[in-house]
Amino acid sequence: MRTVGIIKATCACLCLLTGRASCQTDFEMGGKQFQVHGFASQGFAYSNQNNFLSMKTSDGSFALTDGGVNISSRLTPRFRVGAQVYMRNVGNIGNWRPTLDWAYGDYRFNDWIGIRAGRVKTAMGLYNDTQDAEFVHTYALLPQAVYSLDLREATIAHNGVDAYGSIPLRGAGTLAYTVYTGKRQDSIHGGYPYLLRGLATIDLDSYGGVQWGGDLKWMTPLSGFLVGASHMNASTTGKGIGPTRPGNRTEYGPYKETSNKDQTSQFSAQYTVGALRIDAEYRRYWRDQDIYNGQANSTTDARGWYTAGAYRISKRFEAGSYFSRFVLKSRGSPSTKPGDFPINDKVITLRTDVTKYWNVKVEGHFIRGNGGGSPYPTGFYRVDNPAGLFNDTNMLLIRTGWNF
Repeated sequence: MRTVGIIKATCACLCLLTGRASCQTDFEMGGKQFQVHGFASQGFAYSNQNNFLSMKTSDGSFALTDGGVNISSRLTPRFRVGAQVYMRNVGNIGNWRPTLDWAYGDYRFNDWIGIRAGRVKTAMGLYNDTQDAEFVHTYALLPQAVYSLDLREATIAHNGVDAYGSIPLRGAGTLAYTVYTGKRQDSIHGGYPYLLRGLATIDLDSYGGVQWGGDLKWMTPLSGFLVGASHMNASTTGKGIGPTRPGNRTEYGPYKETSNKDQTSQFSAQYTVGALRIDAEYRRYWRDQDIYNGQANSTTDARGWYTAGAYRISKRFEAGSYFSRFVLKSRGSPSTKPGDFPINDKVITLRTDVTKYWNVKVEGHFIRGNGGGSPYPTGFYRVDNPAGLFNDTNMLLIRTGWNF
C-alpha cells in the first residue's frame, strides 16, 4: 500500500512539472479515498539597480522557484487528515531544502467548533495561510510590506493545536474565528538567518519558540464585505555561532538571542463586488530582543500596510495594482542608528490564465526606499549590494505557475 502511495505521488509531481493537470491524482487505499494536489511556479526578475530578495535581479535572475505536493483524505464525515511538502529557492533563501509545510488532523464537531492538531497553517490576515499558493493570487508577489517573501517561515505555520469555527450573527453576518497555541520553528535558510550571516557574521543553528494567538473575521451583512483582526505572540530563541560581543569580528563562540517581547497585530478589510476586489491590510510587528548572549539589546518596530485592487476583465485576463508601504522604526541596535526607514512599492500586474491550471503574470514594481541596510529583513540585503544601496528600484517580474 505504501508503494502505491509513493507511485501516485510521483505521478502527481510529473503532472505538475509538465502542466498536464488531467492526470489522475486520486487513489484508494485501505478503503479510503485520497487526493493528491500540487503546484509549482517559476519567476524571472530584472531590476535597473539594487538586487532584491537576495536574487541578482540587476543582472536578471531566474532564481525564483517554488513548489509543493500535498495529499489529503476524509477518513470520516467529520475527520480529515493531510500533509504538504514544500520546497523553494529564492536567490540565497530556501536553498531547495524540502520542508513539511503542514501536516495535521482536522475534526469538525459542528459549524461552531472544530479542532486541528499537528503542523498547522497559521491564520492571520487575508493571505498568510495561502501565501505559498501562487496560483490563487492575482499578483506575482503579494504586498511585501505585509507578506514578506523572505520572512515566510516566520509566520506560515506552527506545531500545535487550533480551535476554529463560524458563528452566525442572524442579521449581522457571520463571525469566523481561530485560536491557536504551539511552537514556531523557523528555517535556518530563511531571510532573518541570511541577514545575520551577512550583517554580523552570525550563523544560526535554530530559531523558534512558543507561539499563540488568534484570528477573527467578520463577514458583514453587506454582501462581499469582510473585516478582520489578528494577533500573535511568541517567545523566540535563536542559537548558533557568532562574535563574542557586538562588533567583534575576530573572536567567535556560542551565540544566543532571546525575545523579551515578540508580537504581531494585523487588521484587514476586503470588498468584492462583481469582478472587482479591493483589499487593505495593516500589520505591526514589535520585538524586544536580547542579543549577543545578553550583552546587548535591540528593539524592532516594523509597520506595513497596503491597498490593492484587482479586476477580472474576462475569463482569461485579470488586472491588478497595489501600493504598499513599509516603515522600520529602529530604536537602536549595534549596527543601526535610531530612525525611520520607509519603503514604498507601486505595483501593476496583468495575469493571464492560459488554461485552468496554468497562469502567467507580468508585473512591474516601482520601489522607493531600501530600508537603509537595517538589521531587519526588508528585501534589500547589504551582502547582495556590495556597491551600496540606491534609493529607487524599478523591477520587472514575470512569473508562471502550474497547479493540479
